[in-house]
Amino acid sequence: MIDALSQLSPWHWLIVGVVLMGVETFAPGVFMLWFGIAALIVGLVSFAIASSWQTQILAFAVLSIAMVPLYRHFTKKNEKPTDKPFLNKRAQGLIGRVFTLERPIVDGVGTVKIDDTVWRVSGSDAPAGSRVKVIHADGASLQVGPA
Repeated sequence: MIDALSQLSPWHWLIVGVVLMGVETFAPGVFMLWFGIAALIVGLVSFAIASSWQTQILAFAVLSIAMVPLYRHFTKKNEKPTDKPFLNKRAQGLIGRVFTLERPIVDGVGTVKIDDTVWRVSGSDAPAGSRVKVIHADGASLQVGPA
């Protein structure tokens, strides 16, 4: 294994970079892309500066880790305002709304029906038919208080 690593050339890094970027096309998620870019950078720098395989792998690791904040920086700048801000955050869109309890809140747990979905709610005990206001959303569970 050490023999194989000691034979690393810039071409190996370029091939690894292209392969990683190709993997991104089959498994999209903008994850492998940044590893691929890091490998390409190591390959291009290795053409200019001769370095040991340990240095190359260290540079790849550092660049791969550095790409994460870089990715977040670029994606935050490019986020466009949308007319549906809660499209994939349905529970967050329920905060502040008032609903009627379908089942009473007993021992801190009850349910409300919102449109075609029954949501689990938590809060202080209340009888069925009470009006409650959503104050916090956590996944598929809503925390409610008196309306």
